[in-house]
This record gives sequence, structure tokens and C-alpha cells, in this order.
Amino acid sequence: MKVLANDGVSQSGIDALEAAGFEVSTTTVAQEQLQNYINDKDISVLLVRSATKVRKDIIDNCPGLKIIGRGGVGMDNIDVEYAREKGLHVINTPAASSHSVAELVFGHFYGLARFLHNSNRDMPLEGDSNFKKLKKAYAKGTELKGKTLGVIGFGRIGQATAKVAIGAGMKVVAFDPFIENTTLELDFFDGQKLSFDITTISKEDVLKQADFLTLHVPAQKDYIIDDAELNQMKDGVIIANAARGGVINEVALVKAIESGKVARAALDVFEKEPQPEIQLLMNPALSLTPHTGAATSEAQDRIGVELATQIIDILKN
Repeated sequence: MKVLANDGVSQSGIDALEAAGFEVSTTTVAQEQLQNYINDKDISVLLVRSATKVRKDIIDNCPGLKIIGRGGVGMDNIDVEYAREKGLHVINTPAASSHSVAELVFGHFYGLARFLHNSNRDMPLEGDSNFKKLKKAYAKGTELKGKTLGVIGFGRIGQATAKVAIGAGMKVVAFDPFIENTTLELDFFDGQKLSFDITTISKEDVLKQADFLTLHVPAQKDYIIDDAELNQMKDGVIIANAARGGVINEVALVKAIESGKVARAALDVFEKEPQPEIQLLMNPALSLTPHTGAATSEAQDRIGVELATQIIDILKN
């Protein structure tokens, strides 16, 4: 049986699949040519990340397709329910990239708290001529320890981010309409473990309490954070969105930054991805990454192996 990893897959995933007798192709096929390629090459398994879309046309017109796999969490680029109605297996890897996303969020938070996103731009340009000026400009940083992290969406990634926050000495408050309470277990280098019980509270209370706010929700029809939600937040809050473009109103966010309600913000995802608005790209209060939350070698290894394990279980066992 043949597997097409159209958006790529780790070597560890390829090795596991090939050891089980699958033929794996990592050819990147253009979206408009994908249907013909799947049929011509007799592809049984299509693996994608976020770039390739698997809609009804492919599902209806590729009768040999048995599995659609998403390397990652969100499956908004796949018509999941329709595919399952047609008898296809749809799989993803919800746990594999959680810690990678959490670390990216905190990379942004630490950078924003100490203006690293700005000073890293300015030092090469003015470090030799305006050192004292830059030192003064970036001398009003803040520590994360002792602050409150608000988490909107307390699934696997939200919980992984909360664990990093606890390790950093932060208080965690969380909102999730489907989770009332959970226990977070932190593993340490010497084998020790500590457990923390978290009871979720209302979204409004999270917004009011958070010094730092992080979003970990799936794609939505409406904004999760809009003018009304921004107005409920503390003055000077720092926000990160490494979930999906469109869960925060970017126009409202820029207005809130201009008014001082939001001090700074981090965006890993964008409403108009892959062409973010220029006013976001040029805004000095924003720390930006190009949708790289899960883009670590460790996460990609876990994703590849997890996909391979599921495929083997479905088609071989």
C-alpha cells in the first residue's frame, strides 16, 4: 500500500511505515493536481499538515483512499465528518506537538516581557551609536514569575502551556466550556513529580485576572477575543495566539495596543495566512512567527511515529 505525505513527514515516521511494508512518497503535489495523482499512483493513505486541503472533491473522487491523516491537532483543512460518512478513517496527532506549542508561547512571552523582539532588531542598527538610548528604551521589562497566566481553551495544548507557566512560578487561571477541572502532573529531571489541581472559571474572570493571556482553541465561526473581551482585560495585558487565525480580531487587537489596553502581543497564526496584514507585520508591539508552533524536530518525530502507528493499526491489524 502507498502513502503520500503531501506536506512532508519525519524520517522516523517513514522508517516505521516502510518497516511495516508501506511505500511512502513525500512528493509535494499541487492542490489542483492532487486528485489525479492519488488515483494515478493508487494512494491508500494521504497525510497532510495545514497546507493541503482535503475537501469533498477529493473524498468523492478518490475511491482508493482509505485514510486521511493530519500531522498535528486542528483538522479544519479536512472535511472530517463527510470523510467518515464515506467510510474513510480520519486520524490526527493531538498530543504530539502540545509541548512544542507551549514552549513557543513562552518564547514569545519572555521576549515580549523584556522587549527582545524590538531590541534584536535595533541593536544591529543602532547598538554602536545609540547604546545608552536603547538601554533606557528597553529598561522597563517585567518578570513572569508571580504573574497570572490566563488560558482560554484548556485541552492538551492549553494544559501543556499551563505546566510551563507553573514551572515559571506563575499562577494559572483557565476557561474551557467542556472541562471543569483537571490535574496537571509536572515531571522533573530527577524523577520527581508534582500534581496541581486546576478548576476552570468563567471566561470573563480569566480575562479580568490575566497579566498574560494565551489562546488554545480550534477555529471558530466568531471571534473568541473581540472588542468586548479586550475591554474586560487588565490594562497592559500581554496576549499570545498560537491557536488559529481568526480566533482574535486583529483589527481590534491593534486598536487595543494603540490605546494601551494591550501592552504587547504575539501572533503565530493570522486571519489572512499566508499573507498577514502589513500593519501587523510592521507593528513594533507585536512578536511574530510564521505558524511554527509545532515546528520542532522532537514534535515532528512524535507526529510521524504516532501517524505511522495509527496507520499500521488500521490497515495491518
